[in-house]
Amino acid sequence: MVKRYEIPDAAWELVADLFEQPRRSGRPRADDRLMLNGVLWVLCSGAAWRDMPERFGPWSTVYQRFRDWRNQGTFDLMLKRLHIKLNEQGLIDLETWMIDSTAVRATLASSGAGKKGGLMNPQTTP
Repeated sequence: MVKRYEIPDAAWELVADLFEQPRRSGRPRADDRLMLNGVLWVLCSGAAWRDMPERFGPWSTVYQRFRDWRNQGTFDLMLKRLHIKLNEQGLIDLETWMIDSTAVRATLASSGAGKKGGLMNPQTTP
C-alpha cells in the first residue's frame, strides 16, 4: 500500500525513465523513487526539508536531488506525461482548468517599521 504523498507504482512506471540510471562505478546512488517520494512529502506537507522523515534518507540529499530535477526540467516532463495519460483516459475536463493567484499587501509594520502614531520605545528613542 502506498503511503500518503508517495507516488503509486503505475505513475512511477510512467516516469521512471526520466530519472538518471544508476552508475556502474563510484558511490551507489540513492534510489530515485525514494528521493522523489521525499520531495513529494515535503512539498505536499508544507514541512521544512530538515523535518522530513528519516525513511527518505538524508534531507540534504533529497533537497539536492529536488534542485537538480527542477533545474533539468524533469518535473515539467513528468507533469506533461501524467497529463497526457490522464487526458487519454478521459479523466481531465479541459473546461475546468484554471490558474488562481492571490496577492496580499503587507503593512509597513510587518517589515519592522513602526506604526504611524504608535508609542515609541523610550529606551531606543533619543
